[in-house]
Amino acid sequence: MRKTKKLFIIGDSAFAEIAFEYFTHDSQYEVVGFAVEAAYLKKSELFGLPVLPLEEIEQHFSPAETEFYAALVYTQMNRLRTRLYKEVKARGYQPASYVSSRAFVWRNVKLGEHCFIFEDNTVQPFVTIGDNVVLWSGNHIGHHSSIGDNCFVSSHVVLSGFTSVGANSFLGVNATAANNLSIGADNWVGPAATIMKDTAENALYKTDNAEPVKIPARRFFKLKDN
Repeated sequence: MRKTKKLFIIGDSAFAEIAFEYFTHDSQYEVVGFAVEAAYLKKSELFGLPVLPLEEIEQHFSPAETEFYAALVYTQMNRLRTRLYKEVKARGYQPASYVSSRAFVWRNVKLGEHCFIFEDNTVQPFVTIGDNVVLWSGNHIGHHSSIGDNCFVSSHVVLSGFTSVGANSFLGVNATAANNLSIGADNWVGPAATIMKDTAENALYKTDNAEPVKIPARRFFKLKDN
């Protein structure tokens, strides 16, 4: 893909490395460097590109020529990613988005700025996605649904039709929401949790770890111990 824009990535963690791969090999953006707040700066280079203090970024990349993406996950209920996105945008930089060429996003989906949509997402007609949203791999976002600003949707989440998700929420792996309901703002929905009715703001849905049965696995399958 022809490179027509330049981009720096905020962060130097695993998500920053992943964002570098996707922007480099599946977008029009050329990644020119990374930036980290000075107090957390621990390396000077990543993938042969400079890792710079975020406070000094204007000395290296012009806001008129370089966009940015804040590659942070759901730390502090998405507050860290949100803060850095808003702060750097206020300094004159344009926020970038990434939508995988292997995602299915219907033509009339309304997508906000500073979003990251991984491969194998299905986003059906009449969906609205706010600003600063991450859809990790393999989610199903049903028709006429909406996802508020600053949300993080991890892998293989199912939102049925006419479902709304409030701002700043996190949906864990394999979480499911029935149709025609609202998930409140600042909700934490744990892995494999099933939401069947509206939720209040600031709700946490914890899922328990599966407990082993009393019989050992090898005995159950009639295997001899090593």
